Amino acid sequence: MKYIDEFRDGKVARNIAAAIAAEATADRRYALMEFCGGHTHAISRYGIEDLLPPAVQMIHGPGCPVCVLPIGRVDNAIAIAERPGVTLCSYGDLLRVPGSKRRSLLKAKAAGADVRMIYSAADALKIARDNPDRQVVFFAIGFETTTAPTALVIRQAKAEGLGNFSVFCNHVLTPAAISNILESPEVRQLGTVPLDGFIGPAHVSTVIGSRPYEFFAEEYQKPVVIAGFEPLDVLQAILMLVRQLNEGRFDVENEFSRAVTREGNRKAQALVAEVFELRRVFEWRGLGMVPYSALAIKEEFARWDAERRFAVEAVSVPDVRACECGAILRGLKKPADCRLFGTACTPESPMGSCMVSAEGACAAYWTYGRFRQVS
Repeated sequence: MKYIDEFRDGKVARNIAAAIAAEATADRRYALMEFCGGHTHAISRYGIEDLLPPAVQMIHGPGCPVCVLPIGRVDNAIAIAERPGVTLCSYGDLLRVPGSKRRSLLKAKAAGADVRMIYSAADALKIARDNPDRQVVFFAIGFETTTAPTALVIRQAKAEGLGNFSVFCNHVLTPAAISNILESPEVRQLGTVPLDGFIGPAHVSTVIGSRPYEFFAEEYQKPVVIAGFEPLDVLQAILMLVRQLNEGRFDVENEFSRAVTREGNRKAQALVAEVFELRRVFEWRGLGMVPYSALAIKEEFARWDAERRFAVEAVSVPDVRACECGAILRGLKKPADCRLFGTACTPESPMGSCMVSAEGACAAYWTYGRFRQVS
């Protein structure tokens, strides 16, 4: 199959791994953060870390939108869902994310709330059309990849005058999170999070293009290589980063040129700009309050903003004390460093969002057996 099988060739993978081993200098460090949860899963699924020399270390970043959603926003969604006459629509992973006291949307549904799993924003809009007697709320999350579809359904709801539809917006922005990590004391001052380069996200970059990463390469002297999700994509990106670091270069390179351009998807960007504006600050799990890191619905579309409609108040709720999800999202720890991992916290009974989401680092380690390295 074109663009799939070609990027999963084991022989080619071993050749790229051999090139990485040959070019990586043994007496220096190559600490590389993959920002995207899809990359984290590819690395675990295909055993990419096992192919790398000891000098090359992969660090998992906050690239999972479900994982970075703070507990307070989950509590807000549950409260909306429990209102009389409300139908709350959500992607599947979000249903199991624990809020306060380990309550979740799934538990709220079991208790009688009308919570429905959907596969796209358009599904929520259809439910609103089909149920004019109910207030239908779309629990929208995601990075730039899923923001444009949300903008589209808001614009469509306005065009149709669909008064029983609204969006609880939790869309966040990738560049702001990268800046937050690079500006954090752990990186700039304490040095406890070694970061030498980034593997740039794939789907996000198809929308925003490679241009936004040029700032990080120049300002922070950190090379960025945008990569696809297949194992050969990731290995080639690692090789490209190793070469940049060896040569003292700090550039943005595009391994995923079959899908990503420098300018990105202009049409999607224009649609997002039409419907959304920047929030002054937004809370991320693991990162705290991050300035200008999320989107809010513009005044022009206020009628379809669930936060306005239901007077949602911002609530900051601390994570479960023993759960290391926040540290894992910042790259400070690996999933197996958490004492709850595989004991009190499993996919069947998750304590934190990193174990819930299909893109979470803990879920990747559990699914593909990386925890077996710990004895």
